[in-house]
Amino acid sequence: MARMGKMGRSNLARTATALREDSRLGKFLPSALTLLGLCSGATAIWFALGGDWKAGVAAIICAAVFDTLDGRLARLFGVAGAFGAQLDSLADLVSFGIAPGVLVYMWTLYHAQGAGWAFALIFCAASAIRLARFNVESAERDSSSPPPSYFTGLPTPAAACLILLPMVLAFQFKSSAFSHPWLSAAMIALMSWLMVSRVPTLSLKQVHVPRQFKKAVPAFGGLLLASAILWPWATLTVALLAYLVTIPLIASHFGIDEIDEEESPPDASG
Repeated sequence: MARMGKMGRSNLARTATALREDSRLGKFLPSALTLLGLCSGATAIWFALGGDWKAGVAAIICAAVFDTLDGRLARLFGVAGAFGAQLDSLADLVSFGIAPGVLVYMWTLYHAQGAGWAFALIFCAASAIRLARFNVESAERDSSSPPPSYFTGLPTPAAACLILLPMVLAFQFKSSAFSHPWLSAAMIALMSWLMVSRVPTLSLKQVHVPRQFKKAVPAFGGLLLASAILWPWATLTVALLAYLVTIPLIASHFGIDEIDEEESPPDASG
């Protein structure tokens, strides 16, 4: 198994090298995935207008998958740049700001009339602020310094998926409580605040698997994929609830005060 793993990594490295040499293809692939994510998010709006809630949620989840893959490919092929970063932010605003807001509004928030639409707008605005702040902080960060071990504020893909949690629960349980508009409004208010806050949240880029457990990662991934195919809504529910649990854990581990100290400007008096 170890030999097969080394061979797989070697083949992946050779493929990445070949794509680096073919600059056109190397630059095209990450941007193509970003555009696929954008189209998935826009399609979620189309499903929302047609009342196909499950397809709308699935489209946003697909957009989140594409959003994860495009950055990894850009770093793997060494083609990460300003154009890709700006394109990714614009796609994220549509897929994780506008699309989930419209989807939740068409599903239940419309019962609250103007107040429901206001919550959808608040979520879109908070997503835009979160993305703009991320772009500014990324541009100002010293390239020689190690990447931060956490995100500052809730990432927009996570916030988009979390405001869909009541809808996903309604798919599985017949209780009308999950489809109450004020439950979704409360989720939107909380996630919007977390996006614009300085609360540290989990960064999967900095999650390192101990060496003794690395052999179990493919098996766990296979089980997770099988579970997502057989029980998609239950698997998504468990994943979202598990992520929710990490928010207070990560915040208590790093502490908001620690973030403020690290990001405060140096004393001008020297």
